[in-house]
Amino acid sequence: MTNPNSILHGSYHHALSRSWQSERTLTKDMLMYPIFITDDPEALDSIDSLPGQYRIGINKLHDFIEPLVKKGLKSIILFGVPLKEGVKDATGSRADDPNGPTILAVKLLRRDFPELFVACDVCLCEYTSHGHCGILREDGTLNNDLSVKRIAEVAVNYAKAGAQSVAPSDMMDGRIRAIKEGLMNAGLAHKVMLISYSAKFAGSWYGPFRDAANSAPSFGDRRCYQLPANGRRLARRAIKRDMEEGADCIMVKPGMPYLDIVREASEIATDYPISVYQVSGEYSMLYRSAEAGVFDLKTIVLESMTGFLRAGATLILTYFTPELLTWLDEERD
Repeated sequence: MTNPNSILHGSYHHALSRSWQSERTLTKDMLMYPIFITDDPEALDSIDSLPGQYRIGINKLHDFIEPLVKKGLKSIILFGVPLKEGVKDATGSRADDPNGPTILAVKLLRRDFPELFVACDVCLCEYTSHGHCGILREDGTLNNDLSVKRIAEVAVNYAKAGAQSVAPSDMMDGRIRAIKEGLMNAGLAHKVMLISYSAKFAGSWYGPFRDAANSAPSFGDRRCYQLPANGRRLARRAIKRDMEEGADCIMVKPGMPYLDIVREASEIATDYPISVYQVSGEYSMLYRSAEAGVFDLKTIVLESMTGFLRAGATLILTYFTPELLTWLDEERD
């Protein structure tokens, strides 16, 4: 006869009792929608490698966001995408242009949707002529100190424009402390959340994003500053470092291939929100596979969300946010 302690089926034979097995349940509050803002005010340009997503001009932004807010969108993260000639240079000097797409978008969203939480990605790659995430030395290597100084300036200027969160994705050493001190000096640290891309791994999962953001490096790659895929212990060190430097939230990126790191982050940073970015390659892989009939899109995306939550995430950045807002209503009904 089977040992009584071996009988598990009774605890999840019903849909309700299955829900009780979860440590946390996905809600709209947990979703942050990444949005690409471009410098053509009238743009609403589809992105072939990122189906269903757009580069959006400032004059189209309100009408794009409004129906999502009505569906329950709570937060967004902005990525500036300058496409005009002459905008990019060696130092990313236009990243915090007051008339550039990111700062204009922050001001519009804060004015038109006061309940929407507005975060800004902070990086130089979209604004540098070489496509790297910082300022380079003459030999093509990164000048970490100059890069950190510039990135901190950009982050503080986004905060001054009204961003409620800044999220540096550049992976420079020491940039969390520099940004935190910049926010403190500007009198903004009490009302701006600093989300650190602490465990951001180099690799092939960002291809569609680089198309969308026009930010592929013109030479080399980013493996000397983004973490190596096998660098679990480096990720642990980076998470601990960013906690020490003043991060308010820890991020792991990409998501699905790095669920072990999400779990590690949740165990290291036990008192911090843990965010995970389901990046463009993950999105496009699921989208195109469902399109080909490999599986049902809603089912597989919800499974991926469950994986993130089970690993310990409390905030999920995903391009599936518009669909999830609808699907969560369907699940509730």
